[in-house]
Amino acid sequence: MQNLNQMQKEFVKTPIVAGVVIKQDNKYLLVQESKTSAYGFWNWPAGKVDIGETIEEAAIREAKEETGYDVELIKKLDIWQDDAEHPTKHAFEAKIIGGELNFPKDELLDARWFTKEEIYLMKDKLRTSWIIGAIEILADF
Repeated sequence: MQNLNQMQKEFVKTPIVAGVVIKQDNKYLLVQESKTSAYGFWNWPAGKVDIGETIEEAAIREAKEETGYDVELIKKLDIWQDDAEHPTKHAFEAKIIGGELNFPKDELLDARWFTKEEIYLMKDKLRTSWIIGAIEILADF
């Protein structure tokens, strides 16, 4: 039987990420990453949940920070996690209620609207599988 210290070393702390899926006029808003680990890849507007905020609050905050839009969450779509060492990602469908498209140039390369078909054709340029997964969930509603 393992002692307590050995058992504690087996636990992995993973961050929680909250993101929004914004669909308007049959197009989805994606942001293009500029950080080294994901440079050039497209993702939902998303980021880590800060201590003291809910997952929903983080999703709304990240949408504003990364797109300039004020959003209202419509529903939670799903939760994705590749493995214990990667963040747990919570995706919400959201609608724009204010603001205008304005992304931080020091954090993102671009922010653009894409059709579902365009996103499927650029699978190799997407950061993770949660992008296609969220679109497929929305298609089922």
